[in-house]
Amino acid sequence: MSKITDEEIQQILPINGPSFEEVKNYLDKYNDEYIVIKCGGSVLVDQNLFDNFINDISILNKLGFIPVIIHGGGKRISNKLNESRIKSNFINGLRVTDEKSIKIVESVLSDFNTEITNALKKNGCDSQSVTNKKNNILLVEQENHKLGFVGTPQEINQSIIEQIVKEKKVPVIAPLGLDKDNQVFNINADTAAGAIAKKLNARRLIIMSDVEGVLDNDKKLISEINTNKISELIKNETISGGMIPKINNCLDVANNGVKGVCIIDGRLKHSILYELLSDKGAGTLIRS
Repeated sequence: MSKITDEEIQQILPINGPSFEEVKNYLDKYNDEYIVIKCGGSVLVDQNLFDNFINDISILNKLGFIPVIIHGGGKRISNKLNESRIKSNFINGLRVTDEKSIKIVESVLSDFNTEITNALKKNGCDSQSVTNKKNNILLVEQENHKLGFVGTPQEINQSIIEQIVKEKKVPVIAPLGLDKDNQVFNINADTAAGAIAKKLNARRLIIMSDVEGVLDNDKKLISEINTNKISELIKNETISGGMIPKINNCLDVANNGVKGVCIIDGRLKHSILYELLSDKGAGTLIRS
């Protein structure tokens, strides 16, 4: 991380974010390590939340961090499929993707990807699109026949990400991959982010969602959980439904070289900055 003066830090930080003192304590903690951030849900639909997200990524970039973004696009995909009168079916939270659907999924995610990179550039943060068309990094296999064109990452081309980062740009990755026959596949964005974080041996994987984090039975936020606690929470159904695969994916990442996985609330202002640069964090930290 290039050395940055106190004066520069103070100019970069937002007024209503973590304090200068706290930020200074945390700056060296993530020295030259990847921070993988998956954004989805309301962050990608609500313009204010989107602008806040873009602003936070730009701040991290200016402070010398190495953010790598993977974005979803589920809500937009559903809207587009509805417009085309294509019904969305889900199996275990994954969208069944047939031949017609995959074309729409690919076009929505590619457009979205361009939108995010352009928004970052406008905010003074250089960035680069990573999609199956431009510079595919995800080699996939079909998850199962019932799901159609839904893929599981098998190999990740790390050198493309490293090259973008070397140029001080933020990689913005669409959750699309190709199989060995160059057929495009949709990938669950959490799964893609997890696979990329493991491959990069990232310091953190941050999953932005529309929930505060993991809540206990009294609906209070649990700030940190590990393998044993997770088993207990699944057993007593505190963690249930679609949250189970999400948490298991996080745990798998935390067990495979990523020091911490966080689920944070993308609806809160500067939640990424609070998670990385303050004592209290934001959301739930998952460790092995």
